[in-house]
Amino acid sequence: MKTRAFLKTALLAATASVALLPAPASAAAEEGVDWILNMRLRGESVDQDGAANEAEALTLRTRFGVQATLSENFSFLIEGENVTHLVDDFNDTTNGLAGYPVIADPEATELNRAQISWTHADGYSAMLGRQRIILGDARYVGNVGFRQNEQTFDAAVFGLQPVDGLNVTYAYLDRVHRIFGDDHPAGELDLNAHALLAAYDAGAGTLTGFAILADVEDAGVISNATYGVNWTGTFGGEGEPSWRYLIEYAHQSDHADNPLSFDLSMFRAEIGVSQNGLNALLGVEQLNGNGTVGFMTPLATLHKFQGWADAFLTTPADGIRDIYIRVGYTFPEVPIGQSLNTAIIYHDFDSENGGGDLGSEIDFVVNSGLTDNVSLQFKAAIFDGGDSGPADRDKFWLGLTYSR
Repeated sequence: MKTRAFLKTALLAATASVALLPAPASAAAEEGVDWILNMRLRGESVDQDGAANEAEALTLRTRFGVQATLSENFSFLIEGENVTHLVDDFNDTTNGLAGYPVIADPEATELNRAQISWTHADGYSAMLGRQRIILGDARYVGNVGFRQNEQTFDAAVFGLQPVDGLNVTYAYLDRVHRIFGDDHPAGELDLNAHALLAAYDAGAGTLTGFAILADVEDAGVISNATYGVNWTGTFGGEGEPSWRYLIEYAHQSDHADNPLSFDLSMFRAEIGVSQNGLNALLGVEQLNGNGTVGFMTPLATLHKFQGWADAFLTTPADGIRDIYIRVGYTFPEVPIGQSLNTAIIYHDFDSENGGGDLGSEIDFVVNSGLTDNVSLQFKAAIFDGGDSGPADRDKFWLGLTYSR
């Protein structure tokens, strides 16, 4: 308890100092100040079975802040975030429009990040304050970057490289500021969470071991202890097809004051190939369930996994098996702008415990880099709930982003 109290005090002090401490003029002049501006205008529509109305949204997300280098080793960053509704015919989870499907982009004006960073040439680093945290590929801890209101954490994160090829990251998470905003009863959750990752580059691939002990004090039923290992690598290339692979296993049990008792596991594997702009990937992910609760990742970037329709943000009690195929193409020459790529993904979902048909989904995306600072994205998700899956839904997005 004393350790946790000290860490919480340090986090609050770091956040306060970031907000109140101006950068010395000499330091700013010598080391430089980088202004942060990110704006995303996005339309989203959702047609979902069982909802009385179709949802239509037009939202504008603006982030504005500053990052200043104070010395060779220290820097600070402060950033605010605003989400404004221009068309609001949708359930944003706080506006009471229950007759519409959910589009989880509530209006909000918040402090998004406020952090102090320290780095050392020998590979040591530390960051204190409210910050964006993406561990690995965000399967367990992420920022939910697709939604307009980003998920950030009040946290202390430390990194070190004890030997060549080995990177160790430890994070203490004190609070999570979720995508639902301050007006939602679950928009912020107090945590007493620890995450430890150790990644070793073995030449033929990277072996990562991880442990995440998540005591979610405001929602004990999702507190869990997860331990796992991940192996990724690439081979081929230089005129030949370039291959990549991923294999991961994790075990999860109840933790802290969780009233439930469970022992669950997850497994995923992927093999992908690319050549001359064309790429393809085949993967499977299996999350166990015991009939009462399924394998849980409450701090993850869930939109990234098991389909963009977000039909499985919570793992079904009988678990889920997702077999997916992705085919994409990056155009070597584009008629407008600087880059253009597209992809289509097919998911087949089944119950892991019992074999029930949970449906299928087709996702499609086109990304266009118009300039160094402006990008355009069209994205679609078509979900069919099958015999025993969630409600059918179709989702479409069109977004324009400016970032500097």
